[in-house]
Amino acid sequence: MFPTPIQQTSRQWQLTYQSLLPVALIVWLAPLIAVMVFSIKPDADFTNGNYWGVPSSFEGFTNYGRVFFDSDMPRYLLNSLLITVPTVIGTIALSCMTGFALGIYKFRGNLLIFFMFIAGNFVPFQILMVPVRDLTLTLNLYDTKTGLVLFHIAFQTGFCTLFMRNFIRALPFPLIEAARVEGVAEWRIFVFVVLPLMKPAIAALAVLVFTFIWNDYFWAIVLTQGPDSQPVTAGITSFNSEFRAAYHLMSAGSIVAALPPVAMFFLMQKHFIAGLTLGAVK
Repeated sequence: MFPTPIQQTSRQWQLTYQSLLPVALIVWLAPLIAVMVFSIKPDADFTNGNYWGVPSSFEGFTNYGRVFFDSDMPRYLLNSLLITVPTVIGTIALSCMTGFALGIYKFRGNLLIFFMFIAGNFVPFQILMVPVRDLTLTLNLYDTKTGLVLFHIAFQTGFCTLFMRNFIRALPFPLIEAARVEGVAEWRIFVFVVLPLMKPAIAALAVLVFTFIWNDYFWAIVLTQGPDSQPVTAGITSFNSEFRAAYHLMSAGSIVAALPPVAMFFLMQKHFIAGLTLGAVK
């Protein structure tokens, strides 16, 4: 039923696997490698059609210097930070509380509310482009970081509630019953009993939500415009002029924009893996 471990297969298949694995890895990393190479090429290489050849000269310091000091990239990065961090905090806080309520308490309509959270994840977000944009215009939230934060919190809470509710239901319920027998208030049970046990799940969700929001491009161009509120994903397109695209600067900006979520993952890797695997076996 399950795939045979590679160590238990024939020697011929092991050699085939070992030879194909580097090829698959290179193919998977090819777009990232291309962007990294483009980011150190001079503008003349693109004018002369040298897209995939060896750079005629190393212009990495020049390109990245122009990205940081001759453009609005620092402001776009700050906008992304001011949008992503509040979204992560708000989403995690709401999903912890809703997950606790739906996972611990038994009341009429519990499953219905839970299914509503799940159903929101299956709605194609593209069809909501016009009504969401009109709503932000009505509430004077269009082209503001606050509007983008509130929108992302609303959309991410459904998935996070599903994750948190299932995680909380896997916790040992006798701990909560023991606390109730001792007369501990429900909010203190949530804060001092349940939340400490949810640290792996919170860390895993924080990494996922941070990556989702930081890398969002669709809603960044739908709900914002200009460097005052646009995140870095939308700001990269500012390197394009009316008649030509500065691919070397766009590539350098893309590498800079990709560094924070990558750093976030490696810093939280231990907790992220623990949060995803905890409860996988009992």
